[in-house]
Amino acid sequence: MASLFERVAVVGVGLIGGSLALAARRAGLIGDVTGVGRSEANLATARARGIIDRAARDVAAIGPVDLVVLAVPVETTASVAQALVPHLASGTVVTDVGSVKGSIVEALEALLPPSCPFVGTHPIAGSERSGAGAAEADLFRGACCVITPTARTDARALDRVEALWRGVGARVRRMAPADHDRALAWTSHLVHALAYTLVAAIDAEDPNRFALAGPSLREATRVAGSLPELWRDIFLANRTAVSEAIATFSTQLERLRAAIAAGDGDAITRRLEAGRAGRRRLESEQ
Repeated sequence: MASLFERVAVVGVGLIGGSLALAARRAGLIGDVTGVGRSEANLATARARGIIDRAARDVAAIGPVDLVVLAVPVETTASVAQALVPHLASGTVVTDVGSVKGSIVEALEALLPPSCPFVGTHPIAGSERSGAGAAEADLFRGACCVITPTARTDARALDRVEALWRGVGARVRRMAPADHDRALAWTSHLVHALAYTLVAAIDAEDPNRFALAGPSLREATRVAGSLPELWRDIFLANRTAVSEAIATFSTQLERLRAAIAAGDGDAITRRLEAGRAGRRRLESEQ
């Protein structure tokens, strides 16, 4: 069976870009892979693990390819795409894996020529680890991948990119970019904000208390081990929706605090039961 994309360039061979290349290669969905990145050591790891065939330090060196995967930080996606434009062959499909879609889709649809269709995606998978050494072939199996087409999205490119994600085991959902950003502000961006803030608050109050931490604290704050620069950029790129989510959550938390302070057991129970019911709905979606 022929590959979906014979020649691929992955710009940013980290956890997500590396895992996609590794999974797609093992599934026979892609052929030759060029990895682009700034770190020679990381690119060497990617080659040693069979994630890429060759390495390049600049997008100008990728040569003609059928697909470019932009797996770089959200804040740099547009500038990397702009540098890429003069070196794209006609017919090359460009996609990204960013956690924010509205600003990226708008910028790349404006930057890329009509002969190089863009398809925005966001695989909702990952870990606190980074780099090619963290790449996993099964990272996307069973995970949700959101694809964000617009009226300008090329239908054939959209179908090919969707087939790529389905081929590595992801559950694909199509959404408008703005709808994606509002939803992810709650299900991902707020979660990271809470994890970072919780461990920072404990550390500032009394770091000796970490000796008493159990699995609940470790599980609730695992993502606080992620790169702060990455999440700073995500918060800024989706600032309106994230700010609204934090404000609404803060109101809900304050109501629980007030119930506890007042000794209102019934109000506490209602809030905990609502959380338990939400957790059951979350589990049913997995």
